Amino acid sequence: MEHTAELSTNNVGGAAESSPPADVAKAIDKAVAKSTFLPRVKRILTPLVVPFLLLLAWHAAVRISGTQLIPAPKEVGLMLYDFAFGGIYDDAFSETLWLHLWKSVTRVYGGFFAAALVAIPLGLLIGRIKLIRDLLDPTLQLLRPVPVTAWLPLSMIFFGIGPNAAIFLVFLGAFYPIVFNTIFGVKAVDGRLFEAALMLGCSGSSLFRQVVLPAAIPSILNGLRLGHGFAWILIVVGEMTGVPEGLGAVIMDGRMLSRTDLVIAGMVVIGIVGYSTDRLLVLLNNRLLRWSPQHHV
Repeated sequence: MEHTAELSTNNVGGAAESSPPADVAKAIDKAVAKSTFLPRVKRILTPLVVPFLLLLAWHAAVRISGTQLIPAPKEVGLMLYDFAFGGIYDDAFSETLWLHLWKSVTRVYGGFFAAALVAIPLGLLIGRIKLIRDLLDPTLQLLRPVPVTAWLPLSMIFFGIGPNAAIFLVFLGAFYPIVFNTIFGVKAVDGRLFEAALMLGCSGSSLFRQVVLPAAIPSILNGLRLGHGFAWILIVVGEMTGVPEGLGAVIMDGRMLSRTDLVIAGMVVIGIVGYSTDRLLVLLNNRLLRWSPQHHV
């Protein structure tokens, strides 16, 4: 019994001796935390370098030139704060950001989602069925070079002065990138995939669903991102048609009133919101294409 107890004591002591001391364990934990912390900070700060340098260059250019036409970054910051929360200028634009932003968002995504609902099925059909491609592709290629802004007078005739004209312009701007990227994605499907699918007994609608659509998804998602960017670009033009609310209307009012700080504030809001919503599309892209690392963004 004494021998057994001695062995047990020795085993416990050996186990205790084999484990690292507390200070060594803390040092290891700190090293691991540091090794993960620094790359995370670098990943966050790296995209901010160029905007920070641009702000410095903007501030320096205004100070050196002494211009009164372009406001300094600080003045635009004050305008942004007043635009969102009020309390500085207390004019017609104070604390109205959320109303204008909501109006623009509903128009942007009304036109964008309508374009996606039309362009994706149409692109799949054009890319897959030769007869439909021969019928529609020449017309689409003819209309594609026409600038969307050239449709502005017709949109006002078709839909009148109001939000519907803006939604129509957004629809046109988003439609072409989505439909042509979808067509490209379908036509680029490797023929060997069809041969393999046919050998496995896949045909008809299942061939389209299990081969064509998955292979075309990267191009479709790329078209959605491009169309989304054009949608935010064109909302400014669309809201210059006489609508009372919206970020484009604010920019137009700022131009008419020579409020350059208000114009730049509207541009900054559009840039931030457009970038943030684009990140959501990137997350969707990475989620749907998690099986394909080379298509991650």
